[in-house]
Amino acid sequence: MRQNLVAGNWKMNLTYPEGMALVEEMARLAGEAAPAANAPQVVICPPFPLLHGVGQLLPKSANFHLGAQNCHQKESGAFTGEVSASMLASVGCEYVILGHSERRQYFGEDDKLLGQKLKAALAAGLKPIFCVGESLDTREADETFDYIAKQLTDGLFHLSNEEFAQVTVAYEPIWAIGTGRTATSAQAQEVHAFIREQIARAYDAQAALDTTILYGGSANAQNAKELFAQPDVDGGLIGGASLKAADFLAIIQSF
Repeated sequence: MRQNLVAGNWKMNLTYPEGMALVEEMARLAGEAAPAANAPQVVICPPFPLLHGVGQLLPKSANFHLGAQNCHQKESGAFTGEVSASMLASVGCEYVILGHSERRQYFGEDDKLLGQKLKAALAAGLKPIFCVGESLDTREADETFDYIAKQLTDGLFHLSNEEFAQVTVAYEPIWAIGTGRTATSAQAQEVHAFIREQIARAYDAQAALDTTILYGGSANAQNAKELFAQPDVDGGLIGGASLKAADFLAIIQSF
C-alpha cells in the first residue's frame, strides 16, 4: 500500500562508534519531536557491519525500520565477501536497496542480475527499494523516459503482482547524486508521474496508485518540503543529509 517513506542511505560512511552515536542522537531528537499524524515510514540503511547495532538502537516506534544497501542473489555458498538476503533478515532488516546507480556504475550490476537479487530479497521477506535514474548525458539527449522505461521493464516488471506490491521504487537522477544539483520539483514530479504510468501499463491502475515512489538526488532539509509536496513524490532516498541527525529529522518532518 502506498505510504510516505524516507530512507537514509549511509553508503560507505561511519565507523561503528560513529554510527551508534548518530542513531542515538537521531532517536533522541525523534523522541523529543511532537508526534505527527502524517509521519512517514523511516528506513535507516547503514553499512553491513553496523546493521545489528543500529537495529538495536532504532526508536521503538512502529515507523522506524532497518534496511541494507545491497544483497547477494544467492542464498548461500562460496561467495567470499558477500551477504545474502536471509542473513540480512536474520539481523532485523526489513528493507534492502537494490539497483542503486553506484552499484550499477562501479560494480557492473545489470538488470538481469538485479532481477535475481529482487527474487532473493523477496524470498527472504525483505522489501526492496529498487532504484532507477538517468545520467546527465541521457537527460541532455532527451532520452530520460526511454532509459527509465527500459530499467523498469528489464529489471522490475518480471515480478508477479503480489511480488511487485512489496517494492518501493526510487528515482535517482544520477546527475544530481552527490553533486549538489537537485532536480526541480517539476522535473521530479514529471518523472515520478511517468514511472507511475509505466507501472499502470505493466500491472494495473491500482498497483500504480499503491506504489510508493521516492526521490533520491541531493534531497536535503531545505528542498524536501517542496519535493514531497508533489503529488507523485512519496518521500526520499537520502544520502549525505542522512548522516546528520538534525537534517535527517527535518526531512522526515517535511510532510
